[in-house]
Amino acid sequence: MIKRMRGIWRAVLVMLGLILIPLGLVGAVLPTHLLGVLLVLGLILVLRNSIRWRRRFIHIQRRFPRYGYPVRRLLRGEVLPVVWHELLRSERFFIPRQWRRLRRTRTAWRQRRARLRRTA
Repeated sequence: MIKRMRGIWRAVLVMLGLILIPLGLVGAVLPTHLLGVLLVLGLILVLRNSIRWRRRFIHIQRRFPRYGYPVRRLLRGEVLPVVWHELLRSERFFIPRQWRRLRRTRTAWRQRRARLRRTA
C-alpha cells in the first residue's frame, strides 16, 4: 500500500515537473527571465523522481555539453556564475568588440580586491 502510494506520488511530481518545464522555457526566452525559475523547478521535480528522465537528461547533456552544463549548474544552485557566464556569452555575441565592458570590469574588480587583500 505504501509503495503504491509512493509510486503514485512520484508520478504526480513528474507530471507537475513536465508541465513546469515548457512554461519555464517560454519564460526563459522572455526579456525578464523570471519564469526561468519554473524551468529549474520542473527539472528538479522530474530528475529527482524519474530514472528514465534522468538517463535521458544525462544523454542530452553529453551530446550537447554547451547547453547541458549551465542547466546542471543551475540545478546545483550555482546561479550567479551561470548568469555571469551567460552575460559574457551574450555580450560577445551581440556587442561589437570595442564596446564590450564586462570582461574588463571583472579584471578591474579582481585587481582591486587583490590590492585590498595585500594592504589588509
